[in-house]
Amino acid sequence: MNTENIIKHLRVLWRTERIIADIRLRHLLIGLGLRAFAALIAAFGLLMIELAAYFALVHAWSAIVAASILGAINFAIAAILFLIAGRQPSGGEIELANEIHGATIEALQLEARALHAQVTGAVHHPLNGLLPLLTPLVGIVVKSLRKSPVAPS
Repeated sequence: MNTENIIKHLRVLWRTERIIADIRLRHLLIGLGLRAFAALIAAFGLLMIELAAYFALVHAWSAIVAASILGAINFAIAAILFLIAGRQPSGGEIELANEIHGATIEALQLEARALHAQVTGAVHHPLNGLLPLLTPLVGIVVKSLRKSPVAPS
């Protein structure tokens, strides 16, 4: 277990989460803009159909046909824009970000398992953790006991 690795993995995880969120937000904003534009065109199409009904009552048949055709074209454009807005984002960017995200999660899980093993080992066998510290200490104590006491003169 290495805290530097954990911090590095957490930074990578944070960055990939930001990238994924940015890609999704961009897709949502573009889709929302296209849907709003399609709704505006559909409103114009409805207005043209209403205008066509008005012309049917007031004027000759040629103006009715022209307004009806224009309204149908507006509806067709709105339908095409709705289809474009409903497409999924490009797979390359989001797939790469998801792969990095998955690899980072796996690395963090590996670090967590190592930490768990180290903690449980220290809890079950506390002297194993102290042994590297005790070895130099025992050497110092033995050296101090071997030294002969200085005789007072």
